[in-house]
Amino acid sequence: MEQGGASESEAARPHSPRQGPLPEQARGEQTRGGTSPAPPVRRHSVRGQVLAALRDALVTGDLAPGEVYSAPALGERFGVSATPVREAMQQLTLEGAVEVVPNRGFRVVERGAGDLAELAEVRALIEVPVMLRLARSVPAERWEELRPLAEAAGAAAADGDRAAYAECDRAFHRAVLALSGNRHLVMVADDVRLRSQWPTAGAPAVRRADLIADAAEHSALLDALIAQDLPVVRSLIREHFAGGAAVPGP
Repeated sequence: MEQGGASESEAARPHSPRQGPLPEQARGEQTRGGTSPAPPVRRHSVRGQVLAALRDALVTGDLAPGEVYSAPALGERFGVSATPVREAMQQLTLEGAVEVVPNRGFRVVERGAGDLAELAEVRALIEVPVMLRLARSVPAERWEELRPLAEAAGAAAADGDRAAYAECDRAFHRAVLALSGNRHLVMVADDVRLRSQWPTAGAPAVRRADLIADAAEHSALLDALIAQDLPVVRSLIREHFAGGAAVPGP
């Protein structure tokens, strides 16, 4: 079960892998409640921090599918002007997470299970062949160097921190694919992974147990890569992407 441009977020992520989620009562332009102040944003890149916080809010569902959010209201929450919020939302528009609603703000795109299945298929087509090739050529000690990333994902899962887990998951897969030496592949795969992490409309809340099970697959994958057990590598990757659903393999 996967919670699935890298360059913008990597340069702008805060020290912690997670910016706190938007509280329930502060959802931009919703009419059912007001807004409450959030701690002011403090970082070299204000736009980057706002973008990171908005991405976390998408992962956790604090920015709900189908809802409209105004840049001024969100800017008030972060203690910044509407400009960096609007710029961050424009980036999310390019990533397919939100769409512009003229004279109102930005609506979070509603997606269904079919969208996630398609993204899982794309991820499998990109990453499975690469990992199988790496399994044949990368020495065991290089895989062991990635063990701390798998452990970090496990710790985030144990805490039930969905946004932190999503970032740890992305970091793990980036590190694995970086061993290919193909930076364009890493960027493309990371973009697809980012889109895979946004929840679908009406989807049940992700449980801590789900995150823990998902995180355990990282360590299992490293074990299989070290053992050069290609059938297990293939099976683990496809299940990890699709949450156990059938994904066409290469």
